[in-house]
Amino acid sequence: MEQRSSGLQRLVGEVAKFGAVGGAGVLVNLGVFNLVRHVSSLPVVRASVIATVVAIAFNYVGFRYWTYRDRDRSGRTRELTLFLFFSAIGLVIENGVLFLATYGLGWDSPLESNVFKFLGIGIATLFRFWSYRTWVFRALPAQEAESILAAESRRSPSEPAPKTQRV
Repeated sequence: MEQRSSGLQRLVGEVAKFGAVGGAGVLVNLGVFNLVRHVSSLPVVRASVIATVVAIAFNYVGFRYWTYRDRDRSGRTRELTLFLFFSAIGLVIENGVLFLATYGLGWDSPLESNVFKFLGIGIATLFRFWSYRTWVFRALPAQEAESILAAESRRSPSEPAPKTQRV
């Protein structure tokens, strides 16, 4: 019973951290989207794709170095490749919703564009949470993850994080 409670607490903590990084990413995404729309004459979906790419870069840093800092670090190339792959799928989901609203339904006022961009972000976020935690930032055994977090709390901020090896 205690193990299940501990697992649930870890999941709740992970969801909270994912939500904090994702929430900041949403602000970056919407901010860049509206800035690009305001200062350029790019079509709505192109402006949205640019904003999504900026948010993806922002989110990777937050996820790797905060949300999933206790996860396997041995395959950084694999991790980044999978992150970009699943992020691209999320980009298609997110901007597909905006595309359908804009070009399928004709809803393209600034307010409607922001509402459907936000809705697309929400749907894509569900996919991203599942794919990132399942495929990209793989969980380490609990004992190994705890030792990584303990080592991080003891090292100075200027020291590089140790790389872990999976056996």
